[in-house]
Amino acid sequence: MRNSFLLFASIILISFTSLSASLARGTNEVQHIAAVTNTASAADMENLASEEISQDDPDHEQKGMTHAAAPTWLVIPFVLLLLMIASGPLFYEHFWHKNYPKIAVILAILVVSYYLFVLHNTHGPVHAAFEYVQFISLLASLFIASGGIVIHVNKKSTPLVNIMILLIGAAISNLIGTTGASMLLIRPFIRLNKNRIKAYHIIFFIFMVSNVGGSLTPIGDPPLFLGFLKGVPFFWTLAHNWGAWLFALGSLSVIFYFLDKRNKPDEEVEEEVYDNKITIDGKRNFIWLAVIIASVFIDPNIFEWVPGINYDGQQFSFIRELIMLSVAYLSYKFAKKDIHERNEFSFEPIREVAFIFIGIFGTMMPALDLVGDFAKSEAGASLITHNTLYWGTGLLSGFLDNAPTYLNFLAAAMASQGASLSVLPEVVAFAEGGVYYDSVLDLKAISIAAVFFGAMTYIGNGPNFMVKSIAEQVGIKMPSFFGYIIRYSIPFLLPLLVLVWLLFFY
Repeated sequence: MRNSFLLFASIILISFTSLSASLARGTNEVQHIAAVTNTASAADMENLASEEISQDDPDHEQKGMTHAAAPTWLVIPFVLLLLMIASGPLFYEHFWHKNYPKIAVILAILVVSYYLFVLHNTHGPVHAAFEYVQFISLLASLFIASGGIVIHVNKKSTPLVNIMILLIGAAISNLIGTTGASMLLIRPFIRLNKNRIKAYHIIFFIFMVSNVGGSLTPIGDPPLFLGFLKGVPFFWTLAHNWGAWLFALGSLSVIFYFLDKRNKPDEEVEEEVYDNKITIDGKRNFIWLAVIIASVFIDPNIFEWVPGINYDGQQFSFIRELIMLSVAYLSYKFAKKDIHERNEFSFEPIREVAFIFIGIFGTMMPALDLVGDFAKSEAGASLITHNTLYWGTGLLSGFLDNAPTYLNFLAAAMASQGASLSVLPEVVAFAEGGVYYDSVLDLKAISIAAVFFGAMTYIGNGPNFMVKSIAEQVGIKMPSFFGYIIRYSIPFLLPLLVLVWLLFFY
């Protein structure tokens, strides 16, 4: 209860501080205008009006017109948080598990405070706060709603049965998102393999269901949804990403088959009788899941009639988040207790994700700013090709949130050809091709990399960390942060990503 209060208080503190600083800035600007009104000449007033119009430009913050750039050393809290996430469970497990909420919140507040009171930049913290609330509302509602559903697959665990579940999960991730598919299927996948479960089962679930699978629709993964909001046509991803999607899933299935074929049960057990049936309890929670997925589109950027919070030229939703959090509460309140017991449901996985990612969202702003500023600079723009977009978007998506990374590189790719991400017709033209050089391949490289490379680390995509936490909760020994990268990402995923690059982009 105390940790839940700490989480809530942290979100409120960061959001309130950001908005307060924004209001203070607005008040100072009004006072400045009033002073000039009393003393300025007509020419001065004309210049002031031009200045104020520029402040209303939606891109004025990105253009560096109102605040200083983040210094390079400000990425230290982000790097420190990543190192502690990686080393804490290995070298100081008791201290880490007891104190990671405080560490994440303190590091986030340090960076946010520097932005607000030293750089006088309210744009970054306010956007990060809104994006975090959107992120955690979706993850929490899907996690809690799916916790009231028990799927039991009464089949013998074999490599082919496991691959079938992974591929089904990858397919439905395009309908209910990688988070929804992960939360729905991870528990039945673990139960199916209860006598032979190993870490690689969970890792390949993360590869295929939590990441690669969701690359065909904007619903599948957050960066693709942001692209849709900016103007990329809804079926663009299906039309252009299906080849890489099939190749990646097919390759991962073959690798998994040979790994799983060598796996033997942990202990001798009596031969079970299988009727090959799939039973589902808690079916009414599918209605809750449907409400959550439908609410994703209740956004003022999609429908003008949806109320939103207008800040700095951008509309932020809040109705959607209220619906999601209400569904989370109602689905938990009305779920059958025996279903939660059979699912071994607890709030620990979502609690861990909530605190870790409040630290990540709060501390990664300088890294994103530095990457974005370089990509949009003359030197950065000269380096932009579909090859550098693939590797740049990809490698950063493994360690930063892949949604803002997608937007940063798409903005840079468009800016390098004189187009703007904030102009809808230009985004559509960039996606459809024929106007800007190689633009379809550029967008495809950014889209595939943002989704596929999210599987490189536990923090590359929201579901990764949650799946890991659920697995650990039921007693599966998972590799550490670096163990995941060294034992699985580098030997299995990285060669696949190289092949995807050679076949589809090189």
